[in-house]
Amino acid sequence: MTLLLLRRLGQSILVLLAVSFVSFLVFRHIGDPTISLLGEDATVADREAVVAELGFDRPVVVQYLHYLGNVVQGEFGISYRLKRPVVEVIAERLPATLELALAAGLLAVIGGVILGVSTAIHRDRWPSRALMAFSLVGVSLPTFLIGIGLIYVFSVELHWLPSFGRGQTVNVGGWTTGLLTASGWSSLVLPACTLAVFKLTLIMRLVRAEMLEALRTDYVRFSRARGIPERRIHYRHALRNTLIPVVTITGLQLGSLIAFAIVTETVFQWPGVGLLFISSIQAVDVPVITAYLLLIAVLYVLINFAVDLAYLLVDPRLRRA
Repeated sequence: MTLLLLRRLGQSILVLLAVSFVSFLVFRHIGDPTISLLGEDATVADREAVVAELGFDRPVVVQYLHYLGNVVQGEFGISYRLKRPVVEVIAERLPATLELALAAGLLAVIGGVILGVSTAIHRDRWPSRALMAFSLVGVSLPTFLIGIGLIYVFSVELHWLPSFGRGQTVNVGGWTTGLLTASGWSSLVLPACTLAVFKLTLIMRLVRAEMLEALRTDYVRFSRARGIPERRIHYRHALRNTLIPVVTITGLQLGSLIAFAIVTETVFQWPGVGLLFISSIQAVDVPVITAYLLLIAVLYVLINFAVDLAYLLVDPRLRRA
């Protein structure tokens, strides 16, 4: 088990190094920082001074090592557009994205597992068939179209929920949250549902397929022959043996919730790092772009490492490996 975790840790470090090199190339070769920082009317001397200050006149290897050293220390430079440290800018926006991803992730996982198990156990009933038809729609429709549809129904026609923004927020120990206010919760509903629909339907279909496969196995038939109650067979034997592939896909999908929250945040004008990333691309704010890429890579690595730990809990055989 220890060797498995060490191997995963080594792979994670290699992934982060690769992403840091890609982000360095973005930082080094996209846009002209002298124009962003000084404007187009700056003199040649001013531009040369900025280039020397940023270290762009050094060899590329030295620039990368310097960049990597700053990243390890949590220094990502100054935002060209906002003229503020990138760490501060992202720290202000990160709580909104994490709360949105957490709400969507919980909705997708809990709803997907419950609906997947239900449609597998009661596969011949009409509600299960209706849910499977709905899942095709959820998998097929693009996220932005789902969001626009929810806005039209619940904001424009019914006037039940707000169509944009985060609502009223409260600062708790430096963490800005909308989960402590009624307007924050109401503003969270539509973006969270929009972001969760694709993941929920994907997890539901996966759980259903794995559950049906487990219900056809010999050990389930043997359990029925022994007179074990159906509920225990379904939830203790069949469901447990479906969890390994479900944990794998769910872990990857939860990582993508943050990476692909960009579309949802843009549709609902949710003030998170995804919306910040879009505005930074439009303004060629390279330090923010590179910091965002590294942030997503770190989150993916952490989630995948958590998935590996979950394997050990789900499958005891791995603990002896």
